[in-house]
Amino acid sequence: MKNQQLGSWQGIVAGAIVAIAVLLSLNSFFIINPGQAGVISILGKARDGVLTEGIHLRAPFISVIDVYDLTVQKFEVPAESSTKDLQTLTARFAINFRLDPIQVVQVRRKQGTLENIVAKIIAPQTQESFKIAAARRTVEEAITKRSELKDDFDIALSQRLDKYGIIVLDTSVIDLTFSPEFARAVEEKQIAEQRAQRAVYVAQEAEQEAQADVNRAKGKAEAQRLLAETLKAQGGQMVLQKEAIEAWKSGGAQMPKVLVMGESNNSVPFLFNLGNVQNKSDS
Repeated sequence: MKNQQLGSWQGIVAGAIVAIAVLLSLNSFFIINPGQAGVISILGKARDGVLTEGIHLRAPFISVIDVYDLTVQKFEVPAESSTKDLQTLTARFAINFRLDPIQVVQVRRKQGTLENIVAKIIAPQTQESFKIAAARRTVEEAITKRSELKDDFDIALSQRLDKYGIIVLDTSVIDLTFSPEFARAVEEKQIAEQRAQRAVYVAQEAEQEAQADVNRAKGKAEAQRLLAETLKAQGGQMVLQKEAIEAWKSGGAQMPKVLVMGESNNSVPFLFNLGNVQNKSDS
């Protein structure tokens, strides 16, 4: 009986030892996946040396592994600043960045988690970098020269985040807005420009119409001059013929009441009123 109890106790102890050994072995190593970096802390103190991808040993129960994602991260950060002409300009930036693998240990010691990095480092530095870029130009220049504003912002942000072990890969201006006062000023300016353009168009149209009148007057005067010269050369006969033709046309292409008769080009024309002849015959 005693031997049986002793054997059972030995089995329990052996099982506990095996369980402890398995537990220790499982906690004695860890795996860093591709695109990650690890920092090991023993009793709350971060050790030097970045743990790269692969299997690593550690002291069980007294060490903690902090794993950081080294792939590209993207966060949207709002910013607000005053421009050179003291106008309020607000923006929203999409920032693509990644952690510098060499400085991961310093990031762990100074900033901690990735959430702290965004909230305590990237967000305020984005604000300061935007102030630098916006203060160099007016609000109108910030809108019309948006690419230059982004370039100045990128340079300022990269310089500020580099010392924190944060590599800026790219930024995008998602939204860029200005104050309601400036929006009204822009609208009023556009309306004024449209009115000015309309006034220029009306003035040009009036000038063209006046020039057309001048041209028509010149053409009529030239026609009259040529007619006068022709009539002068024909000794006056053409005047009467012209009037007869016009009277005929105005009468509906009927038989003219006035006939012009002459024996030769140089003879004095004779006017003969058919209307009077018709009236006498009727009476």
